[in-house]
Amino acid sequence: MRNAAIKPARNLIGPRLRELRRLARPRITQEDLCGRIARYGVALTRTQMVKIEKGGRPVTDVEMVALAAALKVAPSDLLPNKGRISSK
Repeated sequence: MRNAAIKPARNLIGPRLRELRRLARPRITQEDLCGRIARYGVALTRTQMVKIEKGGRPVTDVEMVALAAALKVAPSDLLPNKGRISSK
């Protein structure tokens, strides 16, 4: 069996984005979130959203702000530990 190469995450917000989306009541689907951010002028497909949540796709600052607005949270709430990143 071949060892799969471990790819580093390409964004920091993916896991938190998924968590906030799933915690929303009513629950927000990936497709619904794509529709919500379109209102802010950001077009993402569901496939792109999957890649973001898995950490495989970078997120622009414009996308991050739109995602936060669509989830009704501050952009810093999408970052791990409320925006504090350890240097370790």
